[in-house]
Amino acid sequence: MNLQKNIEALNIELDHFISLLNKTLPRYSMLVKKNDLNEMELQELGEMEYHLIEINAKINDLKHKLQHDLFGLSIDTYYKLKQKAQKGDTSAQEKMDKMKEAYLKSFKDNSIFNWN
Repeated sequence: MNLQKNIEALNIELDHFISLLNKTLPRYSMLVKKNDLNEMELQELGEMEYHLIEINAKINDLKHKLQHDLFGLSIDTYYKLKQKAQKGDTSAQEKMDKMKEAYLKSFKDNSIFNWN
């Protein structure tokens, strides 16, 4: 598994998704604002709304999963290391200290959000 290739592929896919969405939303907006839709436009609007609602739900699911996994796995790892460190494992203490430093740096740099 090559992390850099996966990151590049994700970025390409996300850019493509955003591009397609940017092409779709103006048409949707125009149809929503239009007062006298013909039958074809009404059908197109209905289909667009259906798909946009579906896309929104998928985006929310992805966002929730990312937030849960990123935060949950980090906290889980941190507390497992803490338990080992409390039992005298110096390697675990070093890893835990590095995680603390990384968290503090992220908070100071505002690169992660503090919910408290």
